[in-house]
Amino acid sequence: MTDLSATGLEHISELEEPIVPNADADADAEGLAVVSKSPTQLAFRRFLRHRLAVACLGILVLLTLMVVFAPLTARYSEIEQVTDDSGAILRNVSPRWDAWFGTDDIGRDLYARIIWGGRVSMFIGIAVAFFSAIIGTAVGALAGWRGGRVDDALMRVTDIFLAFPLLVALLVMRNLFAEITWLRWLFGDLSSPRFIVVLLSLVGWMLVARLVRGTILSLKEREFVEAARALGATDRKIIMRHLIPNSLGPIIVAMTTTVAVAIITESTLSFFGYGPNPAEGRSSWGNLLREADGAITTGREWKAIFPGLTLVLVVLCVNFVGDGLRDAFDPKQRRTSG
Repeated sequence: MTDLSATGLEHISELEEPIVPNADADADAEGLAVVSKSPTQLAFRRFLRHRLAVACLGILVLLTLMVVFAPLTARYSEIEQVTDDSGAILRNVSPRWDAWFGTDDIGRDLYARIIWGGRVSMFIGIAVAFFSAIIGTAVGALAGWRGGRVDDALMRVTDIFLAFPLLVALLVMRNLFAEITWLRWLFGDLSSPRFIVVLLSLVGWMLVARLVRGTILSLKEREFVEAARALGATDRKIIMRHLIPNSLGPIIVAMTTTVAVAIITESTLSFFGYGPNPAEGRSSWGNLLREADGAITTGREWKAIFPGLTLVLVVLCVNFVGDGLRDAFDPKQRRTSG
């Protein structure tokens, strides 16, 4: 069965130039061979033409490798202090050859802290995008397929979540969850990265839900769905094997947006003191910015500049990759907006 694009993009595969058969084959058997490509292959080719998105993807891959292999890419651990030849601790030292990004108030290497902190920030961003996609896909698929009262009820719940300011909703939910004993037993404390992932996932699924619902509403009356029904396919099989796979384009694009929003939101929570506890050796980029509060006015600007630039670079790259994926999965939207 022909695969459909996620947003109803192209239902006819592009054709490559005819390929002349190998000379060793029977020249009289077939004249010319035509190779068709799937919508996924076509989207991949269109993404590769988006040079900025490809460059940003390369930067993200490089940063991810540096974060994953932090013991190899960082000279110091997150809590290790930088010392000179005499053993004296180098506190608040500006960038130099043995401390590329300088040091903090107690002599820890800022470059190493950014690399190790990336493990927390990027883990939270990716995990939130993954779980938000699962929740949003389930809600959107159920609403779009069932329609009627089910659709109305689920969309009203979505609207309620969207109506609350994000930070206010997070702080209210955090205080409510603090009173639930089994949650504290499960996560240990409310500053663990796992708890922050759960918290952000509960308020980050609405975009995916709306996109999946809209896609399924446009696809469920198509001929291939009617054919699946005629063959006796159950609702679950139609949704899981036909509709959700054809919604992957919007889901992937929404996930890139969620990664960026989650990283920024976690940094904001950390800046206000509600993020991962840096005392337990799990500082995020938001923690570094919180510690650098007032650094620029005291002549120690490197403490704010380097974590801030890292955060901006990652978020911009994620957004540009998302733009490239959106254009790849929906070239009609690109032509319309252009």
